[in-house]
Amino acid sequence: MANDFKRFVKKNIGTGEGASGDTVYTVPSSSSTAMESIVIGITIANKSTAGITCDVFLDAKEGTGSDVYVVKDASIPAGSSLEVMSGNKLVLQGDGTANDILKMTASTGSAADGIVSVLEDV
Repeated sequence: MANDFKRFVKKNIGTGEGASGDTVYTVPSSSSTAMESIVIGITIANKSTAGITCDVFLDAKEGTGSDVYVVKDASIPAGSSLEVMSGNKLVLQGDGTANDILKMTASTGSAADGIVSVLEDV
């Protein structure tokens, strides 16, 4: 398979918590074949005139006991953005039946937009 650089956007991030957040990226399914993706960047922009906090949550394919926050309650001033990854990489996995899911939430509904850059099929 060829490696593919892709970007995924989520406008108007909602106020859910953890696994009930807005899905931004899901590792693609491939019938009974393990799939991996590398997240190479996550940026969240605050569109509002007031400061907000945001979360990025990994809903892990292994189930609830493996779910983790990538960032929790990160402050983003009005009109600013947050680069969550800052040079780090995040490996996401799928096994053909279950796949990792990246989710975002914001303290104020529709105040933020998010972008995730991914290298798929690695």
